[in-house]
Amino acid sequence: MNICFYAPFKHLMHPDPSGDQTIGKGLYSYLERKGHTVWTIGTFRCRWIYWKPWRFPQILLERRRAMRKVSQNRPDLWLTYHTYYKAPDIIGPAVCGHSRLPYIIFQGVYATKRRRRIKTWPGFFLNTKALRSARYVFTNKRIDLLNLKRIVPGNRLTYVTPGLATEKFSFSPSSRGEMRQSWQVGDDPVILSAAMFRSDVKTEGLALLIRACGRLHRMGRRFTLVIAGDGIMKNYLTGLAAKQIPGKTRFIGKVAREQMAAFYSAGDMFVFPGIRESLGMVFLEAQSCGIPAIAFSNGGTPEVIRHGKTGILAPAFDFGSFVSGIDLLLERPDLRQRMGQRARAYVREEHDIDRNYRIIEQTLKEIAYGQ
Repeated sequence: MNICFYAPFKHLMHPDPSGDQTIGKGLYSYLERKGHTVWTIGTFRCRWIYWKPWRFPQILLERRRAMRKVSQNRPDLWLTYHTYYKAPDIIGPAVCGHSRLPYIIFQGVYATKRRRRIKTWPGFFLNTKALRSARYVFTNKRIDLLNLKRIVPGNRLTYVTPGLATEKFSFSPSSRGEMRQSWQVGDDPVILSAAMFRSDVKTEGLALLIRACGRLHRMGRRFTLVIAGDGIMKNYLTGLAAKQIPGKTRFIGKVAREQMAAFYSAGDMFVFPGIRESLGMVFLEAQSCGIPAIAFSNGGTPEVIRHGKTGILAPAFDFGSFVSGIDLLLERPDLRQRMGQRARAYVREEHDIDRNYRIIEQTLKEIAYGQ
């Protein structure tokens, strides 16, 4: 197949990594590995575009550029990754309608509550228009599947379990030793976390984790907290850690994606609250490397962590339960090991991208070739 690919929220080469970007790259790479020609139509971001009237002329220019590329490259279909109220796809539907090109969406999101606020109503309307115009919609969240059923017929809608390239996330004994030595953690259990230090729920979640570790530190628990990431809130987080758990935190900066498996291999558990987390690919990555994950049970975290088997899901925003979950795994190395083994097996059985994304490829072939 010849596939035109577009990500209206964040293009695949954007310098700020995120779980959304990871999923998009995974989908793109999967289709390439299967021998299909995949190319991006552009890098135009639609984030809050409807409140940026000075960019409206650019929308017309981007549509014209896209039409020219479609005319020149003659794709079999258009695949948009992730359209929702905050970043609705306003390029794909127009180009596909003009070019009579099948328009497909992966990770479409629909929420009627967004039409009730002036700030989000335009985005809700534009996103709804994109979803209605799609020949087919895939989603990787069950709650989104339920919501999408309100406007997308069942024969044009499929749930796909989140997928991970598991061969890239395996435990490495040598990396474990090298990383732990460089962090100078000794024999302490290592709590890992990773997020961009943005002024939003990411920093809020890391701050909550640091406070949780502060409570455990005052209880006399032994551990070292290692945090990967960087951003504008770094000084705030390092200052908070210095007060809560002096000398027990390592801020190691942004870790390259190809080094993340080594990072996970060096830990004993991965902990991040995941406040309103859309899905949380880091939880799958950590578990794939054989360590249990701890988070709040909210958003998409129940779809990637099996409570009591591969990790612990504390009731949403229940700080005491969150602390208790970390404490349990600190005090029970045998339980950590069992959960880690189950976590590795679980990701390979339920979230292997080559298995889970076959249905996407098959459906796209049927649409492209009329099979």
